[in-house]
Amino acid sequence: MNMNLYLPLPLGLLAAALSLALAGNARAQQHDHGAHASPASTQQKPATPAPEPAKADTQTDHSTMDHSRMDDAKVDHSKMDHSKSDASPMDHSKMDHSRMDHGAAGRATTEPREPIPPVSDADRAAAFPSLKPHAMEHASTFHSLVMINRLEAWDADHGTGQAWEGSAWFGSDLNRLWLRSEGEREGSRTESSELEVLYGRSVSPWWDLVVGVKQDFRPADSRTWAAFGVQGLAPYKFEVSATAYLGESGQVMATVEAEYELLLTNRLILQPLVEASFSSRDVPEYGEGTGLNKVEAGLRLRYEITRRFAPYVGVVHERLFGDTADYRRGEGGDVTDTRFVAGVRLWF
Repeated sequence: MNMNLYLPLPLGLLAAALSLALAGNARAQQHDHGAHASPASTQQKPATPAPEPAKADTQTDHSTMDHSRMDDAKVDHSKMDHSKSDASPMDHSKMDHSRMDHGAAGRATTEPREPIPPVSDADRAAAFPSLKPHAMEHASTFHSLVMINRLEAWDADHGTGQAWEGSAWFGSDLNRLWLRSEGEREGSRTESSELEVLYGRSVSPWWDLVVGVKQDFRPADSRTWAAFGVQGLAPYKFEVSATAYLGESGQVMATVEAEYELLLTNRLILQPLVEASFSSRDVPEYGEGTGLNKVEAGLRLRYEITRRFAPYVGVVHERLFGDTADYRRGEGGDVTDTRFVAGVRLWF
């Protein structure tokens, strides 16, 4: 009997303790979930959706914007949403090209900014005035040149002396009067001198034909010659003169001269010259033999202080040939002669 009363009492107490424990745990869980749910409902509000970026206004007039005042350094491109920009190409197939004036730009560059007035009669009269007869003045066709090619003193083994050679012309480009003269003095005596008066006619841009008279002046006698020849500029710029002379009793003589100017600098010029004379017969009284009489070769170096005035120094060698050399030996003279010269070349 006592065992039956003893056993149910602990079981009842155990059941009562279990029920109280379960009720306490339920209240604790309700308290914890309520404490966490309430702050979440009050503090964590749902995030407000970000506004969509405004679409680009395709009708914005950018020409009125002053882009010069924009400071690109202050623009933060990292905060811009470039993902929504429309980078797709333009669809030209949907555009109405019929209303576009594509020729306006071309016309703007060709058409004048200001209208050009039509040409009037007053404009034509000012541009083309009526000229009176003989009212225009032409340049004079008369020209002249005086050239002293050699004016020098020389020194040789047998003595000293002076020599000259020059020419002058007066007239037009086609017709000219030529004067040519040369001579030589030794000591205080004139050994030879001559003067030619010639009419020259241009037959080409580089050559003239000449015809006239030559007069020889000597201390004791003189001779007159009819002269005709040619002079001008040969190829490679050689100045050439060839003249034949017809004298008394059918005597014929000829002279050929050639010279060249070699420009060492713009003002320093080397001038070689060669001259040869011929005779058709012997004339003992004048010391002239048949054939080649004399050859003279000179080399002169001049410096042009101005184009019109140039001093020079040089050397000249002269040699006689044939019967002319025999006549000189018979007189006790030398058939060769070398002399140093110094002089001046000028023209005006």
